[in-house]
Amino acid sequence: MSENICPCGHTQKNYVECCQPLHDGASWAQSPEQLMRSRYSAFVQQKIDYIVKTTAVGQQSQLDVVALKEWSCRTQWHHLEVLQYEIVKDKRHAYVEFKAYFMQGTQLQAHHEKSAFVCLDQQWYFLDPTVDLHYTMKQSCICGSNKKFKACCYSFLAI
Repeated sequence: MSENICPCGHTQKNYVECCQPLHDGASWAQSPEQLMRSRYSAFVQQKIDYIVKTTAVGQQSQLDVVALKEWSCRTQWHHLEVLQYEIVKDKRHAYVEFKAYFMQGTQLQAHHEKSAFVCLDQQWYFLDPTVDLHYTMKQSCICGSNKKFKACCYSFLAI
């Protein structure tokens, strides 16, 4: 892959034309797939602030920013493959299945995941299943929707 081509792999655009405007806050991802791709690109570019900003609002303070930065820096990223994505019936939640390839020594490895996303105020956010949930079913949802957690994002975190 050319040094100038955006790491997200979606287009043949340069990083400055593709994911950088998202990382710099000039625009927001228009779809869960675009958010997934831009988050991968943010890991490659070590833009951890973007990773935090695009995680569900109620989960942001619980992210281990130091560990994310260290992982981002020490990983030799190879490429991203988005396998499929679907927006569910409520049109506020979506899944993106992907494989993020990276080198471990001389071996190409893949991290395969089906991630959940939520749209709030026309902006997509990642629902992080690794963050400890200290929520009860009756509390307001982690996404900031003002709905009860049980009626909003809970089922999408139990993939």
